[in-house]
Amino acid sequence: MKPLDVLGVRVEMPTSQPIVLLRERDGGRHVPIWIGAAEATAIAYAQEGVEPPRPLTHDLLVNVIDALDRQLTTVRIDAVLEGVFHATLVLDDGTEISSRSSDAIALALRTGAEVVTTDEVLDEVGIESSDEEEDEVAKFKEFLDEVSPEDFEAPGED
Repeated sequence: MKPLDVLGVRVEMPTSQPIVLLRERDGGRHVPIWIGAAEATAIAYAQEGVEPPRPLTHDLLVNVIDALDRQLTTVRIDAVLEGVFHATLVLDDGTEISSRSSDAIALALRTGAEVVTTDEVLDEVGIESSDEEEDEVAKFKEFLDEVSPEDFEAPGED
């Protein structure tokens, strides 16, 4: 398994579709995953350390895992089937739970769980980065410093 770092979320233009960008920790490949606006907000909240006054869905699930005296140890991005990423939540007792990758990433960020994937997934969807692309990643990180979770809300959402 290859460890991945979560770089953050951004909005892909011109479609306005949010993506979460992962990077191979010991290599040069990036994995972009197109996600929904709610999941983008959940990931951005976790990265920014935003604590809502009441638990949101991902916070609730973390609370349930804690109440059951378990820990989320690993999030595995297992496969890409027909363009859809599949993930598995791995608990400290070996329990494995199927998950959407965006939800799994949001949980990993809240719990400190490691995000990993297979060589096969990286070979299939990993995008090699060059020095020029590394500059783009730096710009992306700068964008992340300036963006707020509210930027992902659709007009009229509360």
